[in-house]
Amino acid sequence: MNIERIAIVGMGALGVLYGDFLTSRLGRERVGFVVNAERRERYGRTEISANGRRCDFRLIDASETGDPADLVIFAVKATALDQAMEDAAGQIGPDTVLLSVLNGITSERLLEERFGGKNVVYCVAQGMDAVKLGGKLTYTVMGQLCIGVPAEEKLPALDAVCALFDRTGMPYSREEDILHRLWGKFMLNVGVNQVVMVFEGNYGTIQAPGRPREMMIAAMREVLELSKYEGVMLSVDDLNFYVDLMNTMSPQGMPSMRQDGLAHRRSEVELFSGTVCRLAKKHGLSVPVNEWLYARVREMEASY
Repeated sequence: MNIERIAIVGMGALGVLYGDFLTSRLGRERVGFVVNAERRERYGRTEISANGRRCDFRLIDASETGDPADLVIFAVKATALDQAMEDAAGQIGPDTVLLSVLNGITSERLLEERFGGKNVVYCVAQGMDAVKLGGKLTYTVMGQLCIGVPAEEKLPALDAVCALFDRTGMPYSREEDILHRLWGKFMLNVGVNQVVMVFEGNYGTIQAPGRPREMMIAAMREVLELSKYEGVMLSVDDLNFYVDLMNTMSPQGMPSMRQDGLAHRRSEVELFSGTVCRLAKKHGLSVPVNEWLYARVREMEASY
């Protein structure tokens, strides 16, 4: 299994970040963005740039059929995943590897249900401080992709992605326990993304002592406790690791939910506190911080 042709769905912060990186390494003819009519029209209205450099991405029509891509990267919001899977279907064949850089703990399962599980590589995108406002992406830290698989049958797909990343110099780590890493990043997102949105701040808001930072850690602790009932067993060491990681972010940067709030877009709150509350109810747990965050984000979105 060798990855030569790559299709990306989603031209948000991570889509542009990885699209720009891979295009610069592999060439425009081997990397493209899948677009339906609405996305093509929307992308055509805005010049896309990465750290001030204009991006000239190749666009692949969603209705286009022919040879499937070797790798499809899903880089949309969770709220757009259903449409993204529909748009990407023409690029996916029996040997196409699928990689999701979405937040949360559910996108891989949804991809497996739609396309089969053999070639779905699990992924956590972490450590980047990418911000995209309009068509302009800015970042100082690219972060890394943590990749792995929960079953041996998926190892050929994982090996192919690792070979691609080695060839291109993509920052990544190969995880022995990818589910643990997935839940760890989920814990971070639940705390950081929601609290920064609710307090209408940036990473600096939760890096400084005060109520936002305390609430971030409290929300993360609720995920830590929940993970034990889901068989993942996050620890205090994991919590401290992710808090320390958050402290490395540029204070002026902001997570995707805050960017959604500024743009008056529907956020991924269902992916974060919505998931926590649903799983907590299943296990009979109390998660008051996440319940409050969920209600507050919904209030904010109702005012748009």
